[in-house]
Amino acid sequence: MQDTIISSVDGLYNIYKEPTELVQKKQLDRLDVHCRNFIALSPFLVLGTYGDDGTADASPRGDAAGFVKVVDDHTLLLPDRPGNNRLDTMINIIHNPAVGLLFMVPGINETLRVNGDAVITTDPELLAEHAINEKLPTSILKISVKAAYLHCAKALIRSRLWAPETQVERSSFPSLGKIIADQIGNLDADEADRRLAESYKNRLY
Repeated sequence: MQDTIISSVDGLYNIYKEPTELVQKKQLDRLDVHCRNFIALSPFLVLGTYGDDGTADASPRGDAAGFVKVVDDHTLLLPDRPGNNRLDTMINIIHNPAVGLLFMVPGINETLRVNGDAVITTDPELLAEHAINEKLPTSILKISVKAAYLHCAKALIRSRLWAPETQVERSSFPSLGKIIADQIGNLDADEADRRLAESYKNRLY
């Protein structure tokens, strides 16, 4: 049987076309006015990191639109709000500063990819600037931008991500408390859901 695993760049370009000159030129080494405006509109991103043990991680980050601050053409500030304290992202950054961010804006099918290096800071002035309801973020990621690229809309058009008619009824999928109870065992699903609801209500910040 013929091997179907692609393990070289040459092998990739045997099945894919070379990127066009336009696609290559679209990648910037900074944030221009369009990237800045997109980030200002974005309430959600996915943050990718890579650990020293060879494992990759992608983590959601979200808040009110514009929660990621653009300092200048090469610098972003991303506040870290309360989470599950696994710290997968933070530990990865300690070992490997490279990060990838994918910004999304509800209703816009294009997405913005930003790559760079991150450091974790607890600078009191920066924390204070990102306070919400008088609650400070635990830390802030200061990201040095190396590349910025606006993706075309094909992925979101195919997925129909923002189309109201594609939204899934929440009742059609088990609650997170039920899922955790099934996965871990010896846990009351209703109690788990109650704790999650309390956390969502009182510990977002």
